[in-house]
Amino acid sequence: MTSESGYVLGTDDEEVARLGLQHAVWRPRATAAWQRAGFSRGQTIVDLGCGPGYATLDLAEIVGPEGRVVAIDQSRRFLDVLRARVRALALRHVEVLELNLDEAPLPRLSADGIWTRWVYSFVRGPGRLLERAVRLLKPGGTIVMHEYADYGAWQTSPRSAEFERFVAEVMKSWRDAGGEPDIARELPRWLEELGCEVRSLSPLVEAARPGDHFWEWPTAFVASGTRRLVELGRMSEAEAQAVVGAYRVSSRAAGAFQLTPTVLEIIAVSRGGDRT
Repeated sequence: MTSESGYVLGTDDEEVARLGLQHAVWRPRATAAWQRAGFSRGQTIVDLGCGPGYATLDLAEIVGPEGRVVAIDQSRRFLDVLRARVRALALRHVEVLELNLDEAPLPRLSADGIWTRWVYSFVRGPGRLLERAVRLLKPGGTIVMHEYADYGAWQTSPRSAEFERFVAEVMKSWRDAGGEPDIARELPRWLEELGCEVRSLSPLVEAARPGDHFWEWPTAFVASGTRRLVELGRMSEAEAQAVVGAYRVSSRAAGAFQLTPTVLEIIAVSRGGDRT
């Protein structure tokens, strides 16, 4: 993950709104994973890489006032949004921390659970971050992760050369910023090396059709992603408009659908051991 100004996807109002839509689309899958992991009332849960905190508020409702949610991110812009919502809702059991995920020590605590979604794909040292995260878990604590395993699987039908070049450029921009869009391929191995038991691995992919609720998620990213690539100087305005236009044409075709990027859901449990 890069600095605030250089964060590859941006942190402006439009990105905050897109992340809200993204969470709304993905909420059923997140809450189902939390249920399978045993997240419940009275627990201490860490929302690592919380962004504007949409999941944080859901987790705060699950653990209740007798529990605790620790939300951690390095974007002050995102955390300001979350802090405002926490104050408005008078959530005294939510703690918000601004920390550099690549460099800063994580807080000393004994967590029942950790939730991360699309965090390890952006940091420069995902293995180091995972090691620090696992140390937050009490023995028997559970980590739940949603991370990309095959971002290049994102395809439209009918196929579009302009759209496929866009997906490739998004992946290249991530890698050039120090991230790895397909990081989930490494995480199960790292978790086991850190003494965790990987309880389940589940691929999450949708064949979304125009009009589906899930269709809104990739559509929003096409709009924001092309704009961001223009801002970063990786795409011209004309190229961005060509991508958006080709996506619209593909969306209106008979039988149109798209396969979303493949996400891997990982649920793992800490066995405890040496936590120094």
